[in-house]
Amino acid sequence: MIERLVEWELLGDVEYSALDSELENIDFARKRLLDWGTQNQFQIVQKGNELHFSLHKNTILVKLLAVDLFDFLDQQRKSRCWDLIVAHAFLDLIDVPTTLPRIFDIARPGGFYYFSINYDGLTVLEPAIDQEFDHFVLELYHRTMEQRLRDGQQYGDRNTGRSLISQIQYAGGRVLASGSSDWVVYPQDEGYPEDEAYFLHFIINTIYRALEHHADLDNQKFADWIRQRHDQIDQHKLVYIAHQLDYFGICPEE
Repeated sequence: MIERLVEWELLGDVEYSALDSELENIDFARKRLLDWGTQNQFQIVQKGNELHFSLHKNTILVKLLAVDLFDFLDQQRKSRCWDLIVAHAFLDLIDVPTTLPRIFDIARPGGFYYFSINYDGLTVLEPAIDQEFDHFVLELYHRTMEQRLRDGQQYGDRNTGRSLISQIQYAGGRVLASGSSDWVVYPQDEGYPEDEAYFLHFIINTIYRALEHHADLDNQKFADWIRQRHDQIDQHKLVYIAHQLDYFGICPEE
């Protein structure tokens, strides 16, 4: 997301704190950003997990923080100092009604938010293998999105994308723009472009891990179904669609 915002020319002089709870992901982000900065001819100064990128008159300070979001929110509670909150492919993984007000609490009054890639309840895999079983597997997969646990409490919403409009307003924010950010992946004349085959295999593996040994599934039939989906990717046949929504707007002004 840092790379995108720079490439879209949305960042000038900025301090950008990037959070991830996994140190491994932070380490990878640092290596990737250093490579990206070098390729784009930035002058780079590295101090641990702080990266200073300079190009022309713009300076971008990236702080890579290996910290849990909720710990970070506790540390920053009601600091009201952040100009922009970016949550990319994340809000559909948390309990939005209880967490969104806490996220807004760290934004400056009238600051901005950009919430992108919020899943909205539709997964399509084509061609069909067995329409009834296909539907059953995807329904069970969607249910797992609503059965996550944190501190003993179940949370989740497969339709986070559409419910965010109300949740943002309930939390005191305003929606200035919204639109679909669907994933539509399909084979072309020479197969899948770039890393899309890898991406598809990852999606199928995600479904498998979510439902492996599920009590309501015939394990052998499910294993065969997973194998056939991987085969469809290798044969350049699988089409994958996931419906998602993006939102941009203003954080609470009080």
